Amino acid sequence: MVNFNGNISTETTILNVENRGLKYGDSLFETLRIVANKILFWEDHYFRLMESMRILRMEIPMNFTMEFLEEEIINTLKASDLTNARVRFTVFRGDGGLYLPDSNEVEYIITANELKSPFYLLSEAKFEVDLYKDFYINKGLLSTLKTNNKIINVLGSIYAKENDLDNCLLVNEDKSVVEALNGNIFLVKGNTIKTPPITDGCLKGILRKQLLEIIEKTPDYELKEESISPFEIQKADEFFITNVIRGIVPITKYRKKQFETTVARDLIAKLNLKIRLGV
Repeated sequence: MVNFNGNISTETTILNVENRGLKYGDSLFETLRIVANKILFWEDHYFRLMESMRILRMEIPMNFTMEFLEEEIINTLKASDLTNARVRFTVFRGDGGLYLPDSNEVEYIITANELKSPFYLLSEAKFEVDLYKDFYINKGLLSTLKTNNKIINVLGSIYAKENDLDNCLLVNEDKSVVEALNGNIFLVKGNTIKTPPITDGCLKGILRKQLLEIIEKTPDYELKEESISPFEIQKADEFFITNVIRGIVPITKYRKKQFETTVARDLIAKLNLKIRLGV
């Protein structure tokens, strides 16, 4: 089922050729994990969306409250007969105009797909990555937003497939490692856990925020938000990717370097506990 501006139907051909998300990437999206009809980390998602809409000078409708959008998402799930789901909430500026829009008013689409496990599970599978250096992430504010402008991620995904990799690491103009194709990155050396700062151009990830809070409250770990060089990865004990759908994805191999999964296993247990306690 598709929710287009509050109208739920099976119609999937509702966009026309003047859609600004299609023509100019004039669009934002949130990927949401729904468990038992509850949107995980909904407040964080909502405020990131509102902040991003303001940055892109979109006009936020008066009815775009947390309660209204949550109800629209849950209604879409009910119509789709789902309780555990991966939901994409896409908002785009209305049709009209060239680069200069005719209006800053917005429209939205909600789609949902079934999610098999209600909990985050740590994969035991081999997961190999390498750098993608054909194009760089810019360190500016726009790189931190979840916009529809994901061509680097698309090209990186094609590169990964062509080279039998499970993912790629993106770098910025300073050659610092910023993020993976589909999530933020964390590097572990001893009891120190490091992740790139937002100023390096990485996505302002929701799961990243959750893990930062968990790590800061765990006395066994020291947290650093600092730039990561490719050279550091070779010396790390662990290396993993985070996103709101899969939680924590351990990287097992980077070039000739093999990684452990001890800290990732501990953090995913703490993350699941946080979700169950609702804190």
